[in-house]
Amino acid sequence: MATAHFRFYAELNNFLAPRHRQRTFSHPCSRDSTVKHMIEALGVPHTEVELICVDGVAVDFSHRLQDGERVSVYPVSSTVEITPALRLRPDPPLPGRFIADAHLGQLAKSLRMLGFDVLYRNDYSDAEVARIAAGEGRIVLTRDRDLLIRKEIVLGCYLHALDIEGQMAEVIGRFRLAPHVRAFSRCLTCNGELRAVAKKEVAHRVPQHSREFYEHFFECAACAHVYWEGSHVARMRVWVAQMLRNARVD
Repeated sequence: MATAHFRFYAELNNFLAPRHRQRTFSHPCSRDSTVKHMIEALGVPHTEVELICVDGVAVDFSHRLQDGERVSVYPVSSTVEITPALRLRPDPPLPGRFIADAHLGQLAKSLRMLGFDVLYRNDYSDAEVARIAAGEGRIVLTRDRDLLIRKEIVLGCYLHALDIEGQMAEVIGRFRLAPHVRAFSRCLTCNGELRAVAKKEVAHRVPQHSREFYEHFFECAACAHVYWEGSHVARMRVWVAQMLRNARVD
């Protein structure tokens, strides 16, 4: 048995037991424990860690802890550049491709509104989310830290905020999505891409009032749902602009 000394920084403290927060603490480790295993045993998902230093030297998740080592663990930051050689995982794809767990339906729909590829079903199991994320290289969005600890998941994001505005700001800021926004280009229902269609092609599937007052129509390439630029679009554009202001990275 070995004893290592840990210090977690910033929001990583939210995952720790209260007695371990905002301080250096000692913890026993078996001599074959990796630093990844110990970080997650202490409650911190590996997806939320950006940099690990042992006795002042950057290491990766496979580092095996030795007696007396001092471990400093830093969170993912959208404003700090990490030397590529020190990165613990590959960079996320741009623009981001996501999968949201079963409790984040509103977030999934809101990100789709901005044009991002977000898989979502309200009956996804944790195992399904992990399998799809691994198979398709998607970023897992969740408030379930146990889900992010699954070894299949490489890229993920724990949402600290409870409200949709805060969650959107976290995702947009962390993954630097603002330059990649293509608002109203994706179906809110099924995630398919929208294409412009002539009014006459979809007129029979649109309410009479909308046929009379609107000229621009769009159809989902996947589920054939029809959208049009009604008065609600102006309100939605204001909301999109607010989301981008909230998430602005200095």
